[in-house]
Amino acid sequence: MLVGIAISRVTALDATWTTVHVARALLARGHQVRFIETWDFEVDARGQLTARTHAIDPPEIGADAIVRRLHRRQAARRYLRVDTLDLLLLRASPLEAGLLAFAAMAQDRGVPVVNPPAAMTQVSHKAWLAGLKDVPTPQTLVTRSPGSGLLFYEKLRRPVIVKPARGSGGHMVQLVRRRDPQGFATAFQEAGMRSEHVVVQAYLEEATEGEKRLVWMDGDVLGAYLRRRAEGEFRHNLSQGGTPEPTVVTDAEKAVVARLSPHLRRAGIRIAGLDLIGQHVVEVNAVNPGGAFYADLLHGTDVAGSIVERLEAGIAQQRSRGDAWERHVP
Repeated sequence: MLVGIAISRVTALDATWTTVHVARALLARGHQVRFIETWDFEVDARGQLTARTHAIDPPEIGADAIVRRLHRRQAARRYLRVDTLDLLLLRASPLEAGLLAFAAMAQDRGVPVVNPPAAMTQVSHKAWLAGLKDVPTPQTLVTRSPGSGLLFYEKLRRPVIVKPARGSGGHMVQLVRRRDPQGFATAFQEAGMRSEHVVVQAYLEEATEGEKRLVWMDGDVLGAYLRRRAEGEFRHNLSQGGTPEPTVVTDAEKAVVARLSPHLRRAGIRIAGLDLIGQHVVEVNAVNPGGAFYADLLHGTDVAGSIVERLEAGIAQQRSRGDAWERHVP
């Protein structure tokens, strides 16, 4: 397969990122990989969707070598017509409107896109998760109104997490203690600077035991690890000093995932990172879900390889149906 991976910029890649390990697994199975930065999509004078790419071809190379080659911009630069791709993976964060538009154009031209742009737009907004009544989540309000937020906070009579309705990595996420209306107002204002809507979410005491990241694909959990927050920190994100630890996905957590999975599949999501505290889903990351590296490191699994196998199976199924493959006919 010829696989395009759309990313924000190649110099931001890290050897621990799932994106890199999926690329490694693709190369190991003989597939060609084309990294495409968001600004490298074009529509030419003939109306064709094209892209400048950073090309990496088999034989297999390791994650460190991929990152080193891309950081040094040593990968061959090649143009391609986007409609010749067998698959386009969207792995850019934050999502940009331009990238979503180009990805939608690629999809219209018959290129399978994972995750699809319309699904990404829907699920990446935290209002989507808050609106799933049959999925256990913390008590949550998503609003643009500081007054509504303050009223919700005061009625809860417990600490709350305040965060932008779009975003990841723990950025602009704040913990507001009880009886601190001024602190709440400041947190709400700062979260609203990045996103029109703000999430106010009840703080879960189970957070002291850590937060689990589950790597989810097509209804199944492929791997998981526990993130334990740094001393003096309330966020569990590794970028905020959290520590990865091995874990076991319990039957109760599997039951929670089983309730969430139909919603993700109905939305069109194929790959996501699910964050659980206790038996509550606190985040769904469909934009650039991570977790493969640490799940594999801590448990000896091959999550990236499993992701690629499922992608291959999906493409083979589309080919057998004749979906979207007329573009390859001369």
